[in-house]
Amino acid sequence: MKGSRTPSTTARSISAFVGINLAREAAPDATTLLKFRRLLETHQAKKGNQWYFGMKAHIGVDAESGLVHAVVTTAANVSDVSQTHKLLHGEETEELGDAGYQGADKREETRDTPVSWHIALERSRRKARPANRLGKLREQLERAKASIRAKVEHPFHVIKNLFKQKKTGYRGLAKNEAQLLSLFGLANLVLARRQ
Repeated sequence: MKGSRTPSTTARSISAFVGINLAREAAPDATTLLKFRRLLETHQAKKGNQWYFGMKAHIGVDAESGLVHAVVTTAANVSDVSQTHKLLHGEETEELGDAGYQGADKREETRDTPVSWHIALERSRRKARPANRLGKLREQLERAKASIRAKVEHPFHVIKNLFKQKKTGYRGLAKNEAQLLSLFGLANLVLARRQ
């Protein structure tokens, strides 16, 4: 057939991804592509010198059992501390968190929560401490908090190393959240069986 081409598999895949049929519709203009790029940028975060696109899983873990009791997923650029109130079940008396949760006790959502907060200091503040007796005692306190907080890493270990789920594919935040809820539920079964 003169003047007609069969679209390649790649072209069909791109058309399906973008959601247009290039045989009937024009290719997107530069403005549309720029809007799409900006949409992707709203889920990005910078860690060191590397940019990441994606999402975060924030979890609440029981300090005694090590089981996950709350899972909240957000875009990668959402701060940890902004999700603190969603990780609490209401019966906590002590709350531990890494340095990303600094200021949790001062936020409006958690200000009246009757718990004792034990949030890790940022690395720069820990290094700036004097090497005197008080500085050494405070460092021991930070290490004690870290040893308790380490329980939160166990479910991530199960998901990443036992289930081999180190990265999420971009299926949308809702589908990725559903997958993570299932994975953390299964991780709880693995951790409960070990006890």
